[in-house]
Amino acid sequence: MSGQRINVKGVWNDKDFPMSQAVVEPEGKRVHLTGQVGWTEDFELVGRDDAGKQTHAAIDNIEKVLSSVGGTIDNVVSCTMYYVRDEDLDAIQAARRNRFSFNAGPAVTGVKVAGLVDKTLLVELTVVAVVPAKTS
Repeated sequence: MSGQRINVKGVWNDKDFPMSQAVVEPEGKRVHLTGQVGWTEDFELVGRDDAGKQTHAAIDNIEKVLSSVGGTIDNVVSCTMYYVRDEDLDAIQAARRNRFSFNAGPAVTGVKVAGLVDKTLLVELTVVAVVPAKTS
């Protein structure tokens, strides 16, 4: 787990969702990822009109980028989730619950938008991770 996860009594907290109210960054490399969507490396859309599948594909992309710098999904300290349709929230959240650890949930913000860069995209995830420095 990366960073100190903080959840304060007296402030709302969704215990059924992998998130923290705050995360104190640990020592390590801070990695800012470009917003990830449900595209393959050839710009093929995974999950046309299926926000859950698009979310899984976006998280797959996040994991690949983090792996390239020695990190994992558990190193994500912050996630901004952009979504287009309210009716997709359950599928998006189910995918996030399936992929993010409840013990290492990032600080999360959800933003409803009128659209994304491509009209077929339903969700985009922008994350910041802190990959711990390797010790010998």
